[in-house]
Amino acid sequence: MSKICEICGKKPVAGRTIVRRGMSKKKGGVGLKITGITARRFLPNLKSVRAIVNGTPKRLTVCVKCLKAGKVVKAVRF
Repeated sequence: MSKICEICGKKPVAGRTIVRRGMSKKKGGVGLKITGITARRFLPNLKSVRAIVNGTPKRLTVCVKCLKAGKVVKAVRF
């Protein structure tokens, strides 16, 4: 399953975590030193939803932001 919203196209974004040590200059130290940088991914909050597309129910992968905004019409189960 790809991690892409089928409505808005939101997908994973690359980023990094930065590990620092030391005391900041504001608190009386000599400053923060970076000791490590690790690559990471920010993933979208995706849900699998049965939605109505062209009059028929279909399973979509949609981000929660689109669900809250009302961009998806959910299919009703009988």
